[in-house]
Amino acid sequence: MRRLRMLFKNKTASHDAPAGRQDADRSMLRLTYLVAAVFAGMILYEGWFLTIRREDTINNSYNARLDSFAERVVRGKIVSGDGTVLAETLTGADGSETRSYPYGSVFSHVVGYSAMGRTGLENLAHFYLLSSHVNPIEHTLRELMGEKNMGDAVVTTLDPALQQAASDALGNRRGAVVVMDPGTGKVLAMVSKPGFDPNTISENWNSLVSPDNTSGQLLNRAMQGLYPPGSTFKTVILLEYIREHPNDYNEFQFECDGSYEDGDYTIRCYHGNAHGTQNLKEAFANSCNGAFAYLGSGLDAAKLAATAEELLFNCDMPVALPYTGSSFAMEKDADRWERLQTSIGQGKTQITPLHNALLAAAIANGGTLMKPYFIDHIENAGGDRIRSFQPAAYGSLMTAEEAAVLTEMMTEVVTVGTASAVKSELYTAAAKTGSAEFEFGRDTHAWFIGFAPAEAPRLAVSVIVEEGGSGGAAAAPIARRIFDTYFSR
Repeated sequence: MRRLRMLFKNKTASHDAPAGRQDADRSMLRLTYLVAAVFAGMILYEGWFLTIRREDTINNSYNARLDSFAERVVRGKIVSGDGTVLAETLTGADGSETRSYPYGSVFSHVVGYSAMGRTGLENLAHFYLLSSHVNPIEHTLRELMGEKNMGDAVVTTLDPALQQAASDALGNRRGAVVVMDPGTGKVLAMVSKPGFDPNTISENWNSLVSPDNTSGQLLNRAMQGLYPPGSTFKTVILLEYIREHPNDYNEFQFECDGSYEDGDYTIRCYHGNAHGTQNLKEAFANSCNGAFAYLGSGLDAAKLAATAEELLFNCDMPVALPYTGSSFAMEKDADRWERLQTSIGQGKTQITPLHNALLAAAIANGGTLMKPYFIDHIENAGGDRIRSFQPAAYGSLMTAEEAAVLTEMMTEVVTVGTASAVKSELYTAAAKTGSAEFEFGRDTHAWFIGFAPAEAPRLAVSVIVEEGGSGGAAAAPIARRIFDTYFSR
């Protein structure tokens, strides 16, 4: 009996041993798979980093390796499409390097500076400017001789003639101008006044950032300046009215005697002008505040807010340079006064000149907004193209039919309305002007948004002149100067 128990015990043990080894084998296999998965993940991450995130990481101002790039590479040029130099590095006989900006303050905000930090394209294109794709043999020889290689050139979308025309037309007044190609999204000009001279940024830094300096020369008003949109916002109100009245918006009629009363509130037209009997097209062309206060206050507040967000209010903007977001803050339970004010582009609504340019460009492009971009391609020092950037659609902000109606209305603004200053025999134009109140006792900001030719747009323009008064009198002539420069060459 004892012998049988021993035999049974031995058999049991012999069956247990293989099971233990199997468990160990399975554990080892799992560990092998885990190590392989981690290794594969590291390879995938490395590939993703090198192709997607490398430039962002190198461009990061907290990256201590940035200085090492400048030790081996002479910072490349920033040029326009026709080869005009906008920024370059000059090397002295003693080997010292000086960043030079031939146009001084004309391109100051969009090109930026690379001393005292980096802004504008100097920052956006930092990786490319400190990369060098010269001939490999030349590259190696220079490295061996301890000499720097020439950095790649950044070829921008900027048009020097349009930039100069916009700068000259704005003059010494505070404000901003944005010029785009609505079909591609190329930014052709961007001006902000007052500006600064990037050639002397280091010497003048303390005064520029002094708390006593209220001029804001370093602020890029085109992308970061927030203003009430004034009557340019009537494009948004008009779009929402058309959406809520698709079958009868052409039947709208309003009798304007220079003001509109709603209970205890009164909305006055600019300078109290009495426009008489107005249909929708006439009210828009004449920028009749009374008519738009009347129709706007009857809109569905929730739908208006949704339309505003579709048009990029309270949203991220599809642009690479630093910007300030525009805001639409009217709630669905807003009181009567806020509804009236919002309907004419006042109240809490705020917008940047860039955003207004994007709205004009979307209308001009049949409702589709193209992503704005500033860099066309990258070249090495020998002129060989290294990388190109292509137009890309952001998305549809409105239907083609809605864009066509807005274009028709905006064309009327030029033909018989407040933007007659841009009427020309060289081209047709579509536009909307605005005069935005911002502080009691001070003159209004003057706005213009528009595009040309109206039937096949190639240029979209946004202009603001701070305390310029009437948009038709102050901002529209600036746009006219830009249109004339473009279409007369």
